[in-house]
Amino acid sequence: MQLDIITADKTIFSGQIDAVTLPGSNGSFQILKGHAALISSLEKGKIVVKNKEGKQEFEVSGGVVEVLNNKVVVLA
Repeated sequence: MQLDIITADKTIFSGQIDAVTLPGSNGSFQILKGHAALISSLEKGKIVVKNKEGKQEFEVSGGVVEVLNNKVVVLA
């Protein structure tokens, strides 16, 4: 599954992942391959990315996530 985390200044992550956990407005949630289409707002918190290399964390102060056809785009 492809993940892109984009800020106003730059792309801070772009690559293939196994799972991502996001700080949603109503609590954190996880996206896995094959997830249904989704658009959600994000609150301040950590984005946790899991891939073959291990686990990475990114702090965000809010934003929006879109999931469609195994592609996740986070605008933070």
